[in-house]
Amino acid sequence: MTTETPSNPNPLHQRLLSLDVLRGLTVAVMIAVNNAGSGRDSYPQLRHSVWNGCTLTDLVFPTFLFMVGASIDLAFRKRLAQGIHKNVILLQVLRRALLIIAIGLLLNALPFFHLADLRYYGVLQRIALCYALASIVYLYGGLAASAVIAALALIGYWWLMVHVRVPGFGMPGVDIAILDRAGNLAAWLDRTLVPAAHLYRHTVYDPEGLLSTIPSVATTLLGVLAASVLGTTRSSNRKTILLLTAGVLLLCGGLLWSHWFPLNKRVWTSSYVLFAGGVSTLLLASLYWLIDGPTRLRRGLTPFLVFGTNALTAYILSEVLALVLAAIHLPGGLDLQELLYNLLPHLISPSFTSMTYSILFVVLCGLPVAWLYSRKIFIKL
Repeated sequence: MTTETPSNPNPLHQRLLSLDVLRGLTVAVMIAVNNAGSGRDSYPQLRHSVWNGCTLTDLVFPTFLFMVGASIDLAFRKRLAQGIHKNVILLQVLRRALLIIAIGLLLNALPFFHLADLRYYGVLQRIALCYALASIVYLYGGLAASAVIAALALIGYWWLMVHVRVPGFGMPGVDIAILDRAGNLAAWLDRTLVPAAHLYRHTVYDPEGLLSTIPSVATTLLGVLAASVLGTTRSSNRKTILLLTAGVLLLCGGLLWSHWFPLNKRVWTSSYVLFAGGVSTLLLASLYWLIDGPTRLRRGLTPFLVFGTNALTAYILSEVLALVLAAIHLPGGLDLQELLYNLLPHLISPSFTSMTYSILFVVLCGLPVAWLYSRKIFIKL
């Protein structure tokens, strides 16, 4: 872990502010949807789909991975141009990935360190794996390999999930549904490799499981490819048009593919990767045009930059705070989180109150990263 305090009075000079803004927006929404006042009362779009389908919440994590990929292209291209050897960069990538995995496992173990049912997979673990694998592809294969590997990952994952007979269940689409909750290949592999006690909520699958990491890497590589457009010498308008076109094609491709391979965040289907990648690309194109393009929007960006420049730090702080609130039990059977939620005025509807709690939680998590931002401190995990 390193802490950077740039000597430049404007540390964001020559940065693409649109990337930081989109990253910050994504992290803020991620923290909000992960910390509803009442999960059962949340607005439907602020909850994950039960299985097939796609809500606003389902788009948050792939957008973050998309931004991880965008950062890979921009950071590595600059470092390679400075003459830093690929192997040196790779070693730093692997160290960082291992650190993020360790923090992910630590968060899973908190607050009581019950190792007998420690969840092995997790959000940070997936981020680390996708970051490492996409970095390797980019460093040693470039943009061409990134595009090819992304395509092969999506096609290969689809083929495995649709054409491989699942032991104990049968052939997808014949003996069981294409994405049977317990009988899909990704869920079966998770249960085969990892005891149920170490899976997500001790269920029959893990949303950050091993096999679904394959299409998740494709999501990250889509970010690499999108950022490569921004790194060209084309005009701002030309870059925006290219990204908008790519976003529409990805989104439409995902919707079309979903007729045979449904949108599903839980097992990260290939159609879901294209659809979510299209949304991420359209968001990036729009923000680039507004902020770094001819419009040059600069006002009102600070809240997003606060989260965007210390994204993983903000996410980790939110997870620790949520764990602390849930771990403190009070007389009467409530934990501290439930007490705080009940203290809010329930004026309009339970869904509105739940969303209000989420927003206040995001604001609270923003205070320490705002302090870091004000002092130009950016923590690189």
